[in-house]
Amino acid sequence: MKASAFVYPWDVNGDPAAARTVADLGVEQVTLAAAYHSTRALTPRHPRHRVVTAEHAAVLYPPDDRWTGRALRPHPAGAWAPGDAYGQAAAALADAGLEVHTWVVLAHNSRLGAEHPETSVVNAYGDRYPWAPCVAQPATRAYLVDLAAEAAVRPGARGTELESLGWYGLAHLHAHDKTGGVGLGDAGQYLMSLCFCPDCRAGYGGQGLDPDGLAAAVREALEPVWRGSAPSDGGWAGVEELLGETRARATRAWRDTTARGLQEAAVGAVRAAAPDGFQVLLHADPVSYHCGANAGVDPAHVLGVADGVVVPCTGGAGLLAPFAEHAGEGTVLAANLTVVSGMGGSPGTLAADAARARELGATELRLYHAGLASDADLEAVRSALAAR
Repeated sequence: MKASAFVYPWDVNGDPAAARTVADLGVEQVTLAAAYHSTRALTPRHPRHRVVTAEHAAVLYPPDDRWTGRALRPHPAGAWAPGDAYGQAAAALADAGLEVHTWVVLAHNSRLGAEHPETSVVNAYGDRYPWAPCVAQPATRAYLVDLAAEAAVRPGARGTELESLGWYGLAHLHAHDKTGGVGLGDAGQYLMSLCFCPDCRAGYGGQGLDPDGLAAAVREALEPVWRGSAPSDGGWAGVEELLGETRARATRAWRDTTARGLQEAAVGAVRAAAPDGFQVLLHADPVSYHCGANAGVDPAHVLGVADGVVVPCTGGAGLLAPFAEHAGEGTVLAANLTVVSGMGGSPGTLAADAARARELGATELRLYHAGLASDADLEAVRSALAAR
């Protein structure tokens, strides 16, 4: 199976050995960040630094003039990725013989939420999630679609992987996060991720729901969860049990339709800007009501829109199966496996994990993350890929 390693520009720029180190792993491709959220990242081999702090969500190249005069626009990176950091890294990786694809993070942007709080998801209690742009709002959707097209189609790129192309909610990998005091299963996460901004309230109204009544019902449903006297797991059945079948299905209809429309528009914009043969993949979860970096999708729908999906498979590759049921000839099903031991990955079992993913329908591998991994982890990856 073809394998690609995730890389940040700051892993490569300023390190003459970096591109060759990645190529020597035995991967054919790199998935290089072009637009990314704020993060603090280790760089264990870089000759100039060991930790990079990306202070805000940013594009890692100079944005073009399509953003002139627009309130919602991407911001270039600061000192952590100055100038055309993406382009510089992409050139070095291509010179090492690697095919370069862009990695584009979309509906996950704390700076957007801080500067334009009205764009954020707002829950049934009135709390805003500044990291989570509401994908139902027309201005936000226009911003995300244009960002997808610009960041995906960088010079020399052969394809793109679009992350967070759907709803983001309560769950958020965030520094010093303190939201785990009450165990929220799938049902609780869903209820706490329902948005009640004006556009979503109108959307619920279009589904026959009174938005004030819905918000009150969400708060009432969650009250025993906060007290610890009722479970909030059980998958979709748990959502229906807490909220009621009619309300639950109406909210899901609104959110599913909204996410699908955004996915169609963003992929269409990328295709319109890209050369022939440009590959478009989505980071995806086959459960459409799930939120996060791996956007919840309907497998049959998304595989009719994009060329394939990148699926989280660390700890088990079961999420591949629903996509495999709808895959056609040429569909890319990329199994995303964490190979950083310190982040819960298992590079030592990569060969076995890849074989299991192949059995379940995977056609390619994604390895997270070449820049973050230790030398020992990379040696395990090198050995596993050599044995393919």
